[in-house]
Amino acid sequence: MSRPAANMPDIRNFGCRLNIAEGENVRAAAMQAGAEDAVIFNSCAVTDEAVRQARQAVRRARRENPDRPIFVTGCAAELEAEAFAAMGAKVVSNHAKGNAQSYASGARPASAPSSTPYRPALSGADHARAFLGVQTGCSHSCTFCATVLARGSANSATFATVLDAARTALERGQREIILTGVDLASFGDDSGTSLAALVEALLGLSGLERLRLSSLDPDRVDDALFALLTEEARIMPHVHLSLQAGDDMILKRMKRRHSRAEAVRLVARLKQARPEIAIGADLIAGFPTEDDAMFANSLALIEDCDIIFGHIFPYSPRAGTAAARMPQVDRAIARARAAQMRAANELRRHAWMDAQIGQSAVMLVERDGQTGHAANFAALALTAPEPAGAILKVQILARDGDRLIVERIAA
Repeated sequence: MSRPAANMPDIRNFGCRLNIAEGENVRAAAMQAGAEDAVIFNSCAVTDEAVRQARQAVRRARRENPDRPIFVTGCAAELEAEAFAAMGAKVVSNHAKGNAQSYASGARPASAPSSTPYRPALSGADHARAFLGVQTGCSHSCTFCATVLARGSANSATFATVLDAARTALERGQREIILTGVDLASFGDDSGTSLAALVEALLGLSGLERLRLSSLDPDRVDDALFALLTEEARIMPHVHLSLQAGDDMILKRMKRRHSRAEAVRLVARLKQARPEIAIGADLIAGFPTEDDAMFANSLALIEDCDIIFGHIFPYSPRAGTAAARMPQVDRAIARARAAQMRAANELRRHAWMDAQIGQSAVMLVERDGQTGHAANFAALALTAPEPAGAILKVQILARDGDRLIVERIAA
């Protein structure tokens, strides 16, 4: 984690890309409040391990900086406000994390009315790529997820504010934008528009060369969005799907809105229309009631959906959710199943990477000048440094673990 500049609040983001983007709103609000010496934890609660890490970090910061003001915001702060307050931290709700009043000395944190459109969140200029948060919250009721408890129902930003934020990123030289949100595919449900319409508007901006979309629910990839993902060259060929499981009974108990067959069919259609698309997916191992056969169906999904970038983790019960009240799988079994899935995914990813050796790719160079990602999201490492933010044509020479070694070639 990078250290803040002098006279800047120390923002420590945990978890998702949306938190990374919202961290800049937090920084601006704290600066406006005069809280330059504050340490602010922008926490995550997607798993109990994420909450544990946030608690541990707050305790460490209190020991190392006993006189500095410490704030905790984000999803873990929503769900465990009393615990963080007992550590001597000031707790700021997700709705109020971007308000200066929340960080002012002696002031009570402000709250944003639930009817207020989401304020887009844009990551800092120090990122080679811009993370742009366009919505928060979720209006679904998946039985395992505490996000709706922490962030409320889905709330989208307006087109005008999203486009303004995107222009800011482009004007400061960021040529790739990554759209993110708690439930990105639901963008516009609360305002009568759609994610596809927003993507089309963004593609109309001058200077936007690369656009990525974060996790999408498979049941929300409609014809308009499908066409953009498969026909628009500026949308990177990397589709990350919120699959969660590959067994129909588990999907039903999770209250997901797609079946296994529908997920497999969507991936087949995507890859038939645009073969270079690389698939990423969220998967949970050891969900309550999962038996060996159910797990086998989820494990087989890695092959059946050609999952290259798996975000795989063992189920952990979240207080207040329906799944926490279901018959639990032993945690050791859940961890072992997650490890087995990760190993299978790694084998598939490495075989996919090996097949690209000798080919060319186009990469965006990260701020270290040495690493970056291909259009298909393969992690790349240059043999010689290049300017941060540059978009280069490269030759793939070899694989080193989870990175491909590349060298620049003439465009």
